[in-house]
Amino acid sequence: QVQLVESGGGLMQTGGSSRLSCAASVRTFSTYGMGWFRQAPGKEREFVAAISGSGGTTNYADSVKGRFTISRDNAKNTLYLRMNSLKPEDTALYYCAAPTPGVAFTTTLARYRYWGQGTQVTVSS
Repeated sequence: QVQLVESGGGLMQTGGSSRLSCAASVRTFSTYGMGWFRQAPGKEREFVAAISGSGGTTNYADSVKGRFTISRDNAKNTLYLRMNSLKPEDTALYYCAAPTPGVAFTTTLARYRYWGQGTQVTVSS
């Protein structure tokens, strides 16, 4: 069982920066590839970024590539999402997620089994 708790959301300004964190309660955190997803009102949940267990492989949605950076600290069981050059269209509920055990790295939403409760990011124009 994996429990995930996000933090760091809030009201931000266009062009601003912020960092989301996700604390994971699992002893084998480093064996899990992890991902960030987001869901805006009236829209489906979408992939944002993913990272392998070691942190050596990452992947980003085109909409955030070059602006967002996913990282992890396996010693602290924590996943991060650094967000720069924020835009109003980044406004959404942001979730961290862990895939089904045995899935090392994936960008496919359906393969993620464990989800946090989400943290709201609102970017004002």
